[in-house]
Amino acid sequence: MTATAGGSEESTFHRSFTLSITKALGDQLAADLVKLARAPLSDVSINQLLQRPGVYQLYLHDEFVYVGKAEMSVPARLRQHLKKISGRRGITPNDMTFSCLYVAEDFSALAPEQLLINHHKDLGEIPWNNNGFGNRDPGRQRDHTALKPTHFDALYPIDLDRPVEGLVTGETNLLDLLKSIKTTLPYNIRYAKSGDLESTKLVITDVELSTDALFKSVSAAASGGWQITALGGYVVMYEDNPTEYASASRYYRGGEVVHGVPRFATEDEGTGDDGSSTPTGG
Repeated sequence: MTATAGGSEESTFHRSFTLSITKALGDQLAADLVKLARAPLSDVSINQLLQRPGVYQLYLHDEFVYVGKAEMSVPARLRQHLKKISGRRGITPNDMTFSCLYVAEDFSALAPEQLLINHHKDLGEIPWNNNGFGNRDPGRQRDHTALKPTHFDALYPIDLDRPVEGLVTGETNLLDLLKSIKTTLPYNIRYAKSGDLESTKLVITDVELSTDALFKSVSAAASGGWQITALGGYVVMYEDNPTEYASASRYYRGGEVVHGVPRFATEDEGTGDDGSSTPTGG
């Protein structure tokens, strides 16, 4: 039988060779991380790390849940995660451990995080890498989004009962107060910077208020048009009273607390990689 060029029969003496350097790098990174012990996600552990870029892995109750990267500082990024988890219900930093590898700055251009994600997704691991855990403030256009039930903010919503840190007794205006608690709350609060807030005063008499109690007082001091809305993962304050939000658990309107029932995205709603649906307006 005579072989012809381009024929379907496999040759015994020549074939194509494909070298996947990126896969080899991802496999090596994963292998090196497996060799490491895990440390508690705590200030004590993080303070021992070097201020270097790198990749890290997070574990929840010994389950491998997340791969992340830090382009500048591994400890700085881990502190962000520590703060975020400390402000949630259903989870605490004591449930978490981590391991990490430092990488050279020029190696960061090869996207080591993505190499690890590709490696572990093939094994069905890292559920938090597509459920919104690593997200920062998504912006106002996403405030009306309905979350999937598996979204991090749906699984572990913000804790409104935790004490507010850094409160000082005395009179302040609402804008300064919001700026202050924005730096201390373990979750984000976004608000419209209106002149009404700067001219409205509030007297703080109790420095051990919960966030729930403080938001109630702030909403009482603000004009009737203001509304504070506690969403799954953050808080917003706008002059849009009364407006309903799909993932809201609580509204603060004129000093009153209105409890909401978050709506989750249905299977037929389009969802993004962060585990949220397309905004429906409102």
